[in-house]
Amino acid sequence: MRYKLTFVVGLAFGYVLGTRAGRERYEQLRKSAREFSHNPAVRNAAESAAQTGREVAGKALHTVSDKVGDRMPESVAQRVRSLKERSQANGQDEWGTSNT
Repeated sequence: MRYKLTFVVGLAFGYVLGTRAGRERYEQLRKSAREFSHNPAVRNAAESAAQTGREVAGKALHTVSDKVGDRMPESVAQRVRSLKERSQANGQDEWGTSNT
């Protein structure tokens, strides 16, 4: 899904840059894109995808931590602990994003 969305955005961007229709068409496309991005269904889907990504990333972190275990250099382990503590104090998850 992410690649399809990136492709569509790139296609729209290329069209806007390559078109000879002028400013009016650009403003029309910009307005359509803004309306699309403010659509509640789109926003819910984006937030759902972000939440799923955070959950999967958290599971991956725990899986890697379990497998690597004590083989991780102490300097790296200390840095990870430091980042976790700082992000939790700031109300963010372990990936630096807020849980909204």
